[in-house]
Amino acid sequence: MNTAMSGTKFGKSQKRVEDARLVRGKGRYVDDMILPGQAYAAFVRSPYAHARIVNIDASAANDMPGVIRIVSGQDLLDAQYPPLPNIWMLHSRDGSEIKAGIRNALATDAARYAGEPVALVVAESREQARDAAEAIAVDYDELPVVADPTRALADGAPQLHPGIANNRAFDWEIGDEAATDKAFANATHRVSITLYNNRLVPNAIEPRAINVQWEGVEERMTIYITHQNPIGMRMLFSAVFGLAAEHKLRVVAPDVGGGFGSKAPAYQEEMAVAFAAKLIDRPVKWTADRSESFLTDAHGRDHLTYAELAMDGEGRFLGLKVHTLANLGGYISFSGALIPTYMYATMLCGQYAIPAAYCRVEGVYTNTCPVDAYRGAGRPEAAYVIERIVNVAAAKLGVDQAEIRRRNFIRSFPHQTPLVYEYDSGSYEACLDAALSLADYSNYAERKAGSEAKGLIRGVGISAYVEACGIGPSALLAKLGGGGNMWESAEVRVHPVGTIEVLTGAHSHGQGHQTTFAQVVADRFGVPMENISVIQGDTDRIQAGTGTYGSRASVGMSAVLNSCDKIIAKGKLISAYLLEVDAETVEFDDGVFSSKATNRTVAFGEMAFAAHAAAAFPTSEIEPGLVATSFFDPPNFTYPAGVYVCEVEIDPQTGVVRVDSFCAADDFGVIANPMIVEGQVHGGITQGIGQALWEQAVYDPDTAQLVTASYMDYGMPRADGIPDFKLTFCETPSPSNPLGMKGCGEAGAIGSPPAVINAVCNALGIDHVDMPATPEKIWRLCQLREAS
Repeated sequence: MNTAMSGTKFGKSQKRVEDARLVRGKGRYVDDMILPGQAYAAFVRSPYAHARIVNIDASAANDMPGVIRIVSGQDLLDAQYPPLPNIWMLHSRDGSEIKAGIRNALATDAARYAGEPVALVVAESREQARDAAEAIAVDYDELPVVADPTRALADGAPQLHPGIANNRAFDWEIGDEAATDKAFANATHRVSITLYNNRLVPNAIEPRAINVQWEGVEERMTIYITHQNPIGMRMLFSAVFGLAAEHKLRVVAPDVGGGFGSKAPAYQEEMAVAFAAKLIDRPVKWTADRSESFLTDAHGRDHLTYAELAMDGEGRFLGLKVHTLANLGGYISFSGALIPTYMYATMLCGQYAIPAAYCRVEGVYTNTCPVDAYRGAGRPEAAYVIERIVNVAAAKLGVDQAEIRRRNFIRSFPHQTPLVYEYDSGSYEACLDAALSLADYSNYAERKAGSEAKGLIRGVGISAYVEACGIGPSALLAKLGGGGNMWESAEVRVHPVGTIEVLTGAHSHGQGHQTTFAQVVADRFGVPMENISVIQGDTDRIQAGTGTYGSRASVGMSAVLNSCDKIIAKGKLISAYLLEVDAETVEFDDGVFSSKATNRTVAFGEMAFAAHAAAAFPTSEIEPGLVATSFFDPPNFTYPAGVYVCEVEIDPQTGVVRVDSFCAADDFGVIANPMIVEGQVHGGITQGIGQALWEQAVYDPDTAQLVTASYMDYGMPRADGIPDFKLTFCETPSPSNPLGMKGCGEAGAIGSPPAVINAVCNALGIDHVDMPATPEKIWRLCQLREAS
């Protein structure tokens, strides 16, 4: 399936064409937009994590200056406004359907996490809306809370949703339990680990924002929104408002300052603002402040896992058994059921040829912010489990952590895992060798001795990750419980003057699509990149697509490539008339059509003008114009993989962990733009180090209040805590798309947390320490180490 690209643009480091605009402050963001008659929204939020809403008294707020309308949950119910959807239908082990609690855009009967919106104020200015929101008196009947999934499952725990016993939304399984039990029965060695994958708060540079305009006379709605999938949002709002004709509903996601999965779900606030705009027939805008982002942007991770690994006498893996409690928060978010099941459990075998595996996942409601996709979405959690238990196994057997991996790697492809997926391609041992070489692994002992001479403790950690990207095909996703629709579309328009427009359903929120998509077209057509415009994010211009998440750029770029090839095929027919030769003899290379039957040639631009002039060929045989549309549904996921090596130094006097070096060898298949990919890896590793050492959303167990709700309390990674990264790429093209790409967006965040924690455990000579490895936690371990 792979179609080699051999031009001068694709695969080369090109400076991002979008940056000239963005770094000069010329970006166009939702909060910048002020529409005629603009009104502003502010939310009244529950101060309690669990409380029955007894009464909402808005009388004082109604009389305040500038107030236009106050909206409550009852207004939504009266208008028969539907609740937010759960898009993933799972069945539990007993065959019962997933139990999804009702989540309205504004809480009606009760609030189930601190910060949940219970009312909305629309006013002439943002400040007036906020002042009025503070004047609304809500009478709450405070209820008992539970923030921990283990406690939430216990008999007698506070119940969040009527009819959902023990707060268990689903009890799901995958794999062959009997075969796995048999593997354990025949094993020589067994190791186990209990670990917590800490809850994270997404922190995009740009907070969530929405500006909705309702034109009552024409019954047309325009939504400007910070979102990763504007076309998907059009589908959702179309269903909510009954605007079936696509031209009645326009969704625009202009520049988006970072998403990382947190801007992929549908949120209560956006639904409520759209309702309010229609209610008052005026544009209504809401932009979250940073505190609202901490409280209500869907959090990531939050798994409690017990895992066991069975091995033979040589340390070869025989079976893997995992049981995970996934904290869902107060409600099941948009993809909240998908992430801990098919995006997590399916990847637990990692890079290893494990014959038998079984995983059980219980999804549990607690009085915390709902959890959804966050960079990697399930795959970091899976890599953390397998890469931590592999190191525990290495320590028990006295085998080097590199050797035990090498001994168990998958070596032939495609490889069918015992957990659904079929890996497409890879060379895991080559990545390991490259990473070890980059890290100078063979001379680690010298560096360790050097640290000890300074009174510091050095450790080295390895992790070998694999992930599933480029999500598809549609039929597989439908079979797994989703709605399918995993294709991507692209339209390529060549204008008479030779300029080219690429319209894509994919959506960039910082990845550099305007550059990389243009590289594909420039190479295929042999034209300058300056001739190419990439258009995205406006449903009035792009009719079909699924946005960007899970490194879906490879799917979108494949659709672009297929459209280019349709243009070239038509160009050959037109050029045959211009060259006066048979079409079968026409070839195209580096922007020139030619035929061995003549010494004449036709440049791409000349052909494009002829296509529109429509005078040089019979229009009864060839349609005028030069436009092509393609829909690409990938035949399989792609499976990027890599090996990371991290070295840390620990100061036993302070417990501070310093990442001294970090080396990464990644296989992303064919790479469109190495410079952009390196940037993606840098960002991902930084986020992963942040999770390993500093970041954690902490809820008070007695009140379920978020106590890390600002940058004063939440440990964001900073430049002074990050080393210079050493990167290299090992390319094995994917057979799942014509470009051979695999994706790179999540890799760094997947592979780095286990590498860091493996290094910390190696340094301290312990089996495990939960993330984040804060100075206080490490200092206590150092004290125990010294005492022993």
